[in-house]
Amino acid sequence: MTKRERRTFTQEFKEQMVQLYMNGKPRKDLIQEYSLTPSSLDKWISQYKTSGSFKESDNRTPEESELAELRKQLKQLQMENDILKQAALILGRK
Repeated sequence: MTKRERRTFTQEFKEQMVQLYMNGKPRKDLIQEYSLTPSSLDKWISQYKTSGSFKESDNRTPEESELAELRKQLKQLQMENDILKQAALILGRK
């Protein structure tokens, strides 16, 4: 089986596919006609119904958003800790 090259789609294209689906065009026809993967089309439909946006950040659950924020804070604190360790080593030598 050959690997399919990863494609990117514009927001307008995704909206158009979702609108066609919502207006009654069969999912199977959309997938065949536009060479889409079923999972991509399903994901777009789900995202559109949930938030009206296709951006991952707009479709996060509150828990996912909190986890992303906590990871960001952890990274910042680790950087600050490393800086303080280096400063302690430098000051300890004097």
